[in-house]
Amino acid sequence: MPEIIDSKNISEFWTSERCFILEILNDPAHPKSSLAVARVPPGVTTQLHRLNATEETYIIKKGCGVLEIDGEKSELKQSDAIIIPAGASQRISNVGHEDLEFYCLCTPRFSPECYENLEG
Repeated sequence: MPEIIDSKNISEFWTSERCFILEILNDPAHPKSSLAVARVPPGVTTQLHRLNATEETYIIKKGCGVLEIDGEKSELKQSDAIIIPAGASQRISNVGHEDLEFYCLCTPRFSPECYENLEG
């Protein structure tokens, strides 16, 4: 029988990474992946970081930004998708006039232990 995961109690929260996160799916019972929506206000750049042993795919839902992966910058707009390899340094800047929102698909699932702050 399929398992339905109750999403009624999820809410967006602010992170030290300088963005808001809404975790849609991040359950230890489902370790293969997690899914969240990140929201970055205009003019904000997220913290330089890496996810160790976790690949991340960004799919831009709204807005535009500049994503930096291992020092290489790419401009992203609505509907663009990009894969960030596990262990790569990364940060994203909202260069638009509205919130930048994007899906974050992590494989395996995101856990705080995989997050490494590279800003000191």
